[in-house]
Amino acid sequence: MILQELQLSHYRNYEELSVSFAPGINVLIGENAQGKTNLLEAIYLLAFTRSHRTAKDRELISWHQKVARVSGVVKRTSGRLPLEVQISTSGKRVKVNHLFQKRLSTYVGHLNVVLFAPEDLALVKGAPVNRRQFMDMEFGQMSSKYLYNISRFNQQLTQRNAYLRQLKYGQQSDRILLGVITDQLAQAAGEVVVARYQLIKRLEKWAADLHHHISKEKEELTLQYVSQVDVNDQMNVEEAVAKLRRLYSENEEREIENGTSLIGPQRDDIHFIVNGQNVQRFGSQGQQRTTALAVKLAEIDLMKEQTGEYPLLLLDDVLSELDDDRQTHLLTAIQDKVQTFITTTSLSGVARQLIHQPTIFTIHDGTLSKEEDK
Repeated sequence: MILQELQLSHYRNYEELSVSFAPGINVLIGENAQGKTNLLEAIYLLAFTRSHRTAKDRELISWHQKVARVSGVVKRTSGRLPLEVQISTSGKRVKVNHLFQKRLSTYVGHLNVVLFAPEDLALVKGAPVNRRQFMDMEFGQMSSKYLYNISRFNQQLTQRNAYLRQLKYGQQSDRILLGVITDQLAQAAGEVVVARYQLIKRLEKWAADLHHHISKEKEELTLQYVSQVDVNDQMNVEEAVAKLRRLYSENEEREIENGTSLIGPQRDDIHFIVNGQNVQRFGSQGQQRTTALAVKLAEIDLMKEQTGEYPLLLLDDVLSELDDDRQTHLLTAIQDKVQTFITTTSLSGVARQLIHQPTIFTIHDGTLSKEEDK
């Protein structure tokens, strides 16, 4: 999968931009606050219809403008595919092959990206909500079924939590309706937990090999999916749904007392185990960074396995956060494999030595210029 062309209109500090990218490694060089990360954010938005930096769409629109557009042409094995995201104060509109899509969920998955930014180094040691977001964003790209089920689950969870609050404060008393809502939630939740378990097991396969290599064969990595359902290799969706229904029934009074759902995928987590110990709690910073790097690189191979296409890789100022050894493993793993976009203030040291024939762009105040080959 290759992003061949990108056009921006009134997006952040880019008034108008049209650029063609190379299929290999594209390096975006510039000082801070010139627009490097804005450009990577635009590519991310073209994939997900949302920013990874802000939940406020108004921040994406240039000052004194009402509409911003991000469009591009993606080359897939099936051919060239134009994509477009329009952002306005009244909402978003998206196009696939010049046709408006009624739902954003039918848009996601046409362009797949893996983003690796400094904050992703906190994937291992950060809060569980970060790892749940990681699962939903990445697995949603790989599987339209997963995206549908997690969207359905989140909608039904919101509905059930609202009804539990009403029961808590005596605004409702109908337990039969709660049972109906709970049955629907359990069905979506069962689909989600089984899919998460299966995809994490596949991710572990790729991440374990990478971690073993990066640690110079000194460490073994395993991933543990932590769920109240206690999913295993033999459990199917029907069994997961049945177990969830029992858990909801057993905890109904406690959930009404709290006014919120205490059972379900919204409580899930991933544990990263290195040489038998939970690296989140007991690992060194170096082990945590190696684990995060291995997991991010493993996403690339898992996405290829699940979709038949390699994703784009976005490296947002992450090289400066990695030592020379980890930089070497990262750049060696991606060379001649995936289209990559790297933002940096300068290309030097290990990166300059390892990147073969990079296409270099200089960014200054929202203006992009390509460095000509010498």
